[in-house]
Amino acid sequence: MTVSDNIRGALIMAGAMCAYTFNDAFMKALSDEIPLFQAILFRGMGAIVFLTLMCRMLGQLKFNLGRRDWGLVILRSAGEVGGTFFFLTALFNMPIANVSAILQALPLSVSLAAAVILREPLGWRRLTAIAIGFAGVLLIIQPGGADFSAYSLYALGAVACVTLRDIAVRRMSRDVPSVFVALVAAVGVTGLGAVGAMFTPWAAFSTTSALQLSGATLCLIFGYIASVNAMRFGEIAFVAPFRYSSLLVALVLGVVIFDEWPNALALVGAGVVVATGLFTLYRETRLRRTPRMIPDRIR
Repeated sequence: MTVSDNIRGALIMAGAMCAYTFNDAFMKALSDEIPLFQAILFRGMGAIVFLTLMCRMLGQLKFNLGRRDWGLVILRSAGEVGGTFFFLTALFNMPIANVSAILQALPLSVSLAAAVILREPLGWRRLTAIAIGFAGVLLIIQPGGADFSAYSLYALGAVACVTLRDIAVRRMSRDVPSVFVALVAAVGVTGLGAVGAMFTPWAAFSTTSALQLSGATLCLIFGYIASVNAMRFGEIAFVAPFRYSSLLVALVLGVVIFDEWPNALALVGAGVVVATGLFTLYRETRLRRTPRMIPDRIR
């Protein structure tokens, strides 16, 4: 693997994270006009069409999985569904940078869950980093403080659900097609939107909201393609840390578009979470436990 390949992979990963964060911004802007479940439904329909075409092109539209793998695919999809609901609920009601910062705790929660559920070794260095990282999350949430939002608990719920999703991926057979797994998750998330939309009022799309939804869908698709290619070009150890570029993008979008700026304590907490997450990724690489990379999210 050459340095140029790593740089190319890192740039593509940063582009993927930028696209995912713009997707989040479009969805947050959409919340002024369109209810949550209606937005999930229509965006999910676009994602299903794209992923189905991609599966057919790559020959990954396979339903002959073993019972164990089907169970893990469904478990992963359930985590995706829960993560989408909790994440978007938090996003619709909190500053985008705060939600993004809390989600940066995922490498920490996945490492801890892998140790507890999968019995993977967890040394004192990573265990200490995880404890410090979760302290950083508390600085972001600030329970009992004037800036505390109950919706931050939804962001934590998203972390828990996505942790379940990623643990399920670690247990899947290597021959389970990654794009097919994402397609099943997209169907589950869209089903959540359809069921929820049946019991909530609908709103007509204006030209602005239709463009915002289209932008969210296109950014999601671009982010998916880019995150796949990033791992093909570069080494995971070099490319993976660039996932944290999404936090910087979220900070900029929060200020420019939504006039949101986290307080000093939340910024310190975000820095702690990122630093401990990077250390955890470094230790994972040193131990040569590089989990299977299925693109991050349908949300």
